Amino acid sequence: MCKVHLASAALLLLVAALAGGCKAETSNSDYPCPKEGTKLTYASFGEPYLAQNCQICHGQPADERKGAPPGFDFGTIEQVREHKDRIFARAAADNVTMPPGPDDPPSAQRYQLAEWLACGAP
Repeated sequence: MCKVHLASAALLLLVAALAGGCKAETSNSDYPCPKEGTKLTYASFGEPYLAQNCQICHGQPADERKGAPPGFDFGTIEQVREHKDRIFARAAADNVTMPPGPDDPPSAQRYQLAEWLACGAP
């Protein structure tokens, strides 16, 4: 009897998700660089933002990455530019799956990240 209830609950969750309960990621292409460009730079925004919100996992040795996949390191501007679409999809604009936890960056900072990435992470 329990298995039937669990299966029914799982099916209801799936139906709810397919009916619009899940939101698609906003992509870098959905958020173009403003025509006037950006005043945000790696030094003024990118480096401190990443240090505070990303490097705690994405800049650590393998045994201290808290689940961050190998190869997704954001310690240099080159690494950030290489992964900018993925960073955008997980952490910029209204995408909030990264960083995980209660101390998420405020929405305003996520939109700054979106602008900075959309403009090529200058």
